Amino acid sequence: MKETPPIIIEADELERHLGEPNLLIVDLCQSQLYARMHIPGAVHVDYSDIVSSRGPVSGLLPSEEQFSDVLSQIGFTDEKHIVTYDEEGGAKAARMLWTLAAFGLEGHSLLNGGLHAWVNEGHPLEHKPSTPTPSDYHAHYRGEVVADRDYIAARLNDGAVLLIDARTEHEYHGRDVRAARGGRIPGAKHFEWTRALDQGKNLRLREEQELLSELEALGATPEKEIICYCHTHHRSAHTWAMLKHLGFTNVKGYEGAWSDWGNTPHLPVEKGDNANS
Repeated sequence: MKETPPIIIEADELERHLGEPNLLIVDLCQSQLYARMHIPGAVHVDYSDIVSSRGPVSGLLPSEEQFSDVLSQIGFTDEKHIVTYDEEGGAKAARMLWTLAAFGLEGHSLLNGGLHAWVNEGHPLEHKPSTPTPSDYHAHYRGEVVADRDYIAARLNDGAVLLIDARTEHEYHGRDVRAARGGRIPGAKHFEWTRALDQGKNLRLREEQELLSELEALGATPEKEIICYCHTHHRSAHTWAMLKHLGFTNVKGYEGAWSDWGNTPHLPVEKGDNANS
């Protein structure tokens, strides 16, 4: 792999590197699907192993111990370059990347289009599970890419900060209520995560200039700090990865996301059509 790998890697490029000792491919598909087919050499990680929950709040980061166990079990070391993928367009795989970044482990990659692109374009598959040699890796939380409710609440009127809500339109407007309260964080702009996907190109990211133009129309410009959220920072992790790919350097994700904000009574909520989306 290159010295500074891109956050998005294409299937053709990944195939050229299969079998390299420092390449670690991480499959976040459902376990039954992994058992049927996966990229040669890919190790499987259950999505549930990289998130935690507390009360009504889910989508929290794993503890240092929990994430260290995950990385050790798949044989991760600092020399390894991780490429993640899943079967759903990249949200689970992007959440793995964001979690790595939250623990100070940046510079890893997401397979553009994930398993859809890999299978539909005829790349090799295998069904035999990979059995990595475990390591003894100790992950240490850094948090540079993480926002929490207090961090966001203190910046609601800060013009240098933009919130992007990656949920559905019904969730954003408060018509689909999945917490104690429905609606959105005041001032948040709506960009449903699937808008970034090209359905005609095996769920790859759409053309960069198209995405940049749409984001700019929402006020997302490179000099701003962007904070992404959905209900649990699952879908919005993909939005975080997309923004990083497009060159945005100051991007955070809200762990817990709406499951936290919507269940915290004192925090302000906006709903309906009274704001730009």
